[in-house]
Formats: sequence, structure tokens, C-alpha cells
Amino acid sequence: MTGLNGCHADVVGGGIGGLTTALALARQGASVRVFEQAREFAEVGAGIQITPNAMRALEALGLRDALDERAVLSDAVVPKDGMTGRSLARLDLRAYNPRYCFIHRAHLIDLLAEACRKDGVALTLNSAVTVTVTTSNGQPVPDLLQDGPAADLVVFADGLRSQGRAVLNGAGDPPFTGQVAWRALVQGDHPPEAHIHMLPGRHLVTYPVADGVTNLVAVQERSGWAAEGWSHADDPDNLRAAFRDAGRDVRALLDRVEDVNLWGLFRHPVAAYWFKGGTALVGDAAHPTLPFLAQGANLAIEDAYVLARCCAEDGVKRGLARYQDMRRPRVSRAIEAANANARNYHLGGPRRWIAHRGLNALGLIAPGAFLNRLGWLYDHDVTA
Repeated sequence: MTGLNGCHADVVGGGIGGLTTALALARQGASVRVFEQAREFAEVGAGIQITPNAMRALEALGLRDALDERAVLSDAVVPKDGMTGRSLARLDLRAYNPRYCFIHRAHLIDLLAEACRKDGVALTLNSAVTVTVTTSNGQPVPDLLQDGPAADLVVFADGLRSQGRAVLNGAGDPPFTGQVAWRALVQGDHPPEAHIHMLPGRHLVTYPVADGVTNLVAVQERSGWAAEGWSHADDPDNLRAAFRDAGRDVRALLDRVEDVNLWGLFRHPVAAYWFKGGTALVGDAAHPTLPFLAQGANLAIEDAYVLARCCAEDGVKRGLARYQDMRRPRVSRAIEAANANARNYHLGGPRRWIAHRGLNALGLIAPGAFLNRLGWLYDHDVTA
């Protein structure tokens, strides 16, 4: 793939979206630099679910073998009554090709960074970028990126508080959803499944990320505001108190939590403008996604592949326009589906009883119906 030979690209942000973008651009022939403000390429300890739609892009980028070594293949998603521990259905994932899997975020970052280095991507750490320079045609250019060759393409993969998004779309003030989330890693075995423990006004998702290591993400509806971001430490007793009436299995798991992070969930609109000139947004910078469909990082991986391919085929400016046109409807649909899950997971009263009975019956009569409803998401192939 050499469609971007002679193109100089700078990527702001060294997370999953940024490194995947850098790798995809390099595979298309671009000369790429990545600027990350942290002192090392790392993620706050937590897991990620890689769904088949993103796995296709990662496989096309040559990461299949590395993922096989680090990831846990998933057999199923199991929704549960979090009050009793009873399984309501079992959604079999083993028929998917490529497979659905779980991995520690730090492990995914490591293998992406290693692949970038092998492809000649220049990775610069401890580099805080500030957008202060604007070219004559109105294109924002980070001041740090003035050193070295002028970039033909600047991609902002700098997350929820993206400077690139603010320049292209103006500053925003997203509303608090009335929900907070905790995430933690705990020691202990877990079957190769994602378990969704649903309670009134709360839910907990658990799955393994390595032998003897379980990832958990818990969400609670509450009026008390919490700061946005993933790195705010909290007292594990606060998490345990929020689920004190949960079933025995949930309480036993939470009793093993030693360190936990808390963050507030805010509803950001999908950005109206994903590009201007040779500047573009990927991942959370363009479309922050609530964690109710496990698609935040997966959509960023898709973005990265599509952006690089469009630019290689159509040139940077026309390619970025095509990239936005292709991606915006899909991520908007995924975000709407995630928002619907937030409501369905937290039902209470008679609606909860009716929904759980229906889920159980459908799981017995037509177990494939659940996953068929997600065919538009999991079967999508950005490499086609």
C-alpha cells in the first residue's frame, strides 16, 4: 500500500485511536509522527472488548498474530439479573469470524506502538501539544508540530478534551448524563464471557483480560456529579455500597476490588465538522461514545483505517471529506444504540420483570435473534 508516498502526517495523541491511525497511514506509505503528552504509552489499567468489526481492521494491519498471543477469545455475552445472579440468556459469539475478544488496554497499546515503530513511525512522548498557530487558509496547526517537515495531514486523536475538536467545532459544554462509572481490575478467574449484571438504576459488566485477571466496569445512575475522565481514584467502598443489594456473586467480586477509578458520563454530540483542510479528527475527538455498547475504541479503530484508505485513494483533502461522509452516519447509529442500552440495563419495577421474562423466553426460543439485531454493527467490514 503506497497511496500516500511523500505525504507527511502528524498524529496528536498516542492512545488506541492515534496509534492505529499512525499505523494505517504508514501502511499506506505516509511518513508519520505521533505526539503523546504522557511520559509513556500506557492506559489506566482496564480492559477492552474488541468486536469483530474492529478486528477486521486490526487483522488487515497485520496484527492478527500479536492479538492471538495477548487477547482472550470470548465465547459469549451473558445478561444476568444482578439481584439474583440468574442468567437470562446466553449470546453465543463463537461463530463470528474474526472472533470477538478481550484484552487489557495497555497490551493493545503496546502491540500497536511496536507495530508503529517497525513501520518507521516516529513516536514522541512527553510532548504536550497546544494549538496556537493557524495557517492562511484557516487550518489549525499545533505549535509543537512546526519543527521538521510541514505536515500535509494533521490528525487529532486526543480524546474527550480534543483541542482539534474545539478549533474545528468551537468549545462545547456537554451535559452530565446523571450516570457515573467505575472501572477496576481484580484477581480471580472468570469464564471467557462478558457478563452484564443488570439492577435497577445500575449495571456491572465483567470479563477476563488475562489468566486470573477480571476487568469490571460498573455504572450507577445518580444526581451527584463526577468529573469526566478515566483517572480519578475513588474509594472501593463507594462502589461496594452502590451494589450492596446485588447478588452474592457480584458482592464477592466487588469485595476483591482494591483500587478503582471513577468518572462521570457526559453526553457529547457527534462533531459537526471532522476535518478542515488537512486537519481531521478520529475517535473520541470526533464522537465520544458512552460505554454501553463496548464500541468507543472499536469505532476509533474503524475511523483510523477508513481515514488512511480514503486519503490514499483520493488525496488528503478529498479523502477527508469522503472519510467524514462514510463514518458520521455509522458512528451516530452506534451512539444511539449505546444510549438505548443504558436505559435497558437499568430498568426497575414492572418493566424490569417484563423485560427479563422476555429476554429469557427469546433466549430459549430464538437465541440467535439478539446477535442478528447487531449484524449491522459486528458484520461491518471497513476493509472491503
